[in-house]
Amino acid sequence: MTYTGRCSCGSVTLAISGEPIGVRQCWCRQCQQVAGGGASYNVIFNAEDAVVSGELAASTWVAQSGNTLTHWRCAACGNPVYGQSSARTHLKVVRLGILDVGHGLKPQAVIWTDDAPDWALIDPALESWPQQPPVPPVPNPA
Repeated sequence: MTYTGRCSCGSVTLAISGEPIGVRQCWCRQCQQVAGGGASYNVIFNAEDAVVSGELAASTWVAQSGNTLTHWRCAACGNPVYGQSSARTHLKVVRLGILDVGHGLKPQAVIWTDDAPDWALIDPALESWPQQPPVPPVPNPA
């Protein structure tokens, strides 16, 4: 399947040719800050499968995991586009909200639950991790 996406102003577009490696809801403090207080929703792709076009701006900081995170956003409207970890540069963690409607993706796991506020609604049916989980296995190409 091919996934496409765009920011609110249309300056940044995505074309993703590969299948997702995983879809996660993240409650780490940095994601709560980026998401305005709630969890972030992210889909993990092989970096080479996700082509991003348009002018991006970046912010970089050291996460609780100890890895350096770089978050890319549209330089014009500020919509979050994707992030990359210094420990996993072969992956792009795309913000689920940037993808076009109809993608059919939903969280498979929730991570950094130790950082979730007491009012957070966490689906007990999802795989759950109190902090940083291992990288999900990369699916074998068909």
